[in-house]
Amino acid sequence: MRAVFLDKQTFSSAIDFSVIEQQVTQLVCYANTSPTEVMARCLDADIIITNKVQLTAEVLSALPKVKLICISATGYNNVDIEAASHLNIAVTNVSGYAGQSVAQYVFAQLLEYYQQTSHHNSNTEQGLWSSNDTFCYHGNNISELAGKTLGIIGYGSLGKAVADIAKAFNMKVLISERPQASTIRVERVSFDQVIEQADILSLHCPQTPETENFINESVLSRMKNTAVLVNTARGALIDESALLNALKTKEISYAILDVLTQEPPSADHILLNNKLTNLKITAHIAWASSEAQQRLIDLLSQNIISFTQGERLNRLT
Repeated sequence: MRAVFLDKQTFSSAIDFSVIEQQVTQLVCYANTSPTEVMARCLDADIIITNKVQLTAEVLSALPKVKLICISATGYNNVDIEAASHLNIAVTNVSGYAGQSVAQYVFAQLLEYYQQTSHHNSNTEQGLWSSNDTFCYHGNNISELAGKTLGIIGYGSLGKAVADIAKAFNMKVLISERPQASTIRVERVSFDQVIEQADILSLHCPQTPETENFINESVLSRMKNTAVLVNTARGALIDESALLNALKTKEISYAILDVLTQEPPSADHILLNNKLTNLKITAHIAWASSEAQQRLIDLLSQNIISFTQGERLNRLT
C-alpha cells in the first residue's frame, strides 16, 4: 500500500519513521501541504497520514483509492469523519503518548515562575552576589508549590500525569466536573469551586462546542487575583480578549500558554503583540518531547498494522 504523509514538518527531523515505512510499499513525505495541493498528492494513495492538514468531504469524495486515514494526533476535527464513514474510509487517531511530556512542560513553567530560576541566575551573572555584603542575595520572591491548590480541567491521561506530579510536590489537587453538570462524579468537585479555589488552573480538556471560550470574562473574574492559568490543550478554550484584559488589570497573576486560537499566529496576534510581563507563550511544543514524538509514530504504525489485519485499533470510523 502507498502512503503519503502530508505534514511531516509537524515532527522533529530527528524522529525515526522506519516503523511506518516497514508497513507500506512506499511512504512519500511532504513538509507541509496547502489546501490546493491535497488532492493531487493523495490521488494515488491508499493511506493518508495527516496531523493538521484538512481533509474535507469534497476532497475525500475525489479520492477513490484511499482506504485509511491515520491522524498523527489525538484531535480529529481536521478530518470530516462523517464523510469518511460514508465513503467506507477507515480513520484512526493516537492517544496516550504525551502525558509525561505535557506534565514535564507544565511543571517546568510553574517552577520557573515560582522559583524565579532565570532571574536568580541572571543576578549572579550580573555580579550582584559578588558585590553583596551578606552570604545570599535576595532578588525576586521565591514561593513553594507545596500547599498550593492545582485545579485540573480535563482528567484524561494528560490531566492525570499532571496530577501525579502535583501530589509529589504536596500540592492539593482539585479535579473539575464539567461546567453546568447536574451531578458531581466521585473524587471531582464543581467547576465553580475549582476556578474559585485554584492557585493554578491547568487546562487539559478537548475543544468542543461546549468548551470553546469557556474560560471567559466571567470565569476569569472569579479566579484568585494571585492565580496562574496554564493552557496546553487548545487555544480556543480561552477567550483571548478577555484573558488579555485580565492580565492587564491583574485580575489574575500570570498565564502560561502553549496554544493559541490561530496556529501559527499572525505577527499582530493580540496576545503576542504586547509587552505584558505576566504572560508566557510557547509554540505548541508541550507534547513534543523526542520520546513522545517517537511514541506517537510507533502507535501510528500499530494502527496501520491493525488495519491491514482487519482489526480496529484506535478506529474512529
